[in-house]
Amino acid sequence: MDAGRLEELNAIFDPTSILVWAARVFAGRIVMATSLGVEDQVLTDMIASAGLDIPVFTIDTGRLFPETYDLIARTEARYGIPIRTYFPDSGEVERLVSSGGINLFRDSITARKECCSVRKLQPLGRALQGRVAWVTGLRSTQSEARADTRVAVTDEATGLVKVSPLAAWSSDQVWEYAGKNDVPVSPLHEQGFPSIGCAPCTRAVAPGEDPRSGRWWWEIGEQRECGLHAHRATASPPPDDIADDHMIGGE
Repeated sequence: MDAGRLEELNAIFDPTSILVWAARVFAGRIVMATSLGVEDQVLTDMIASAGLDIPVFTIDTGRLFPETYDLIARTEARYGIPIRTYFPDSGEVERLVSSGGINLFRDSITARKECCSVRKLQPLGRALQGRVAWVTGLRSTQSEARADTRVAVTDEATGLVKVSPLAAWSSDQVWEYAGKNDVPVSPLHEQGFPSIGCAPCTRAVAPGEDPRSGRWWWEIGEQRECGLHAHRATASPPPDDIADDHMIGGE
């Protein structure tokens, strides 16, 4: 598959069609990462409704909101699919807390990024092991840092193809879909949390504020990424071992 085919996928605007394509192209080698935010819940609904073989996983950092745990259970019950949970290495967490304190992430950007690395990035690495592609709920209008989000790119950080079916959707489109399809969503959204992460690192935002401004709000804006999506990505070709008959449209 060449870069032109990847660009062809970026021309598709229907998220379900994108997911169907990705499930076929990367059969058995694709997963979806969910933080249980509304975008990820919409994608989970699309995957389940279309009966796609795209396993869903989440990362339990140990500092999540109680509402997030409840939503995991509600989502599994609603769709009848498991959400596999990956946890950070307990020894690494113990080392982190022993050396920096339970809330070390407030001390400096360096300390916060180390916390994110131990609690998020390392479990992510295990979740993506052996995969060729992963699905995310990124949208181009979520923040200035995500303005260049595309449907499909080769992610420099992981070396995998990152598929973001909702890249071109607005927040209104996401919520319209969620309402029409009775998608289970976190009650935190109604309390002013457009973006939901770890409880001590996420606050509600005022109407009109940048949706990402509630994440690590004590830091300057451009630093407000944990590392999962902080690296630049390119529209270079995905791995060469993807067969040509798995190109977009099956042609």
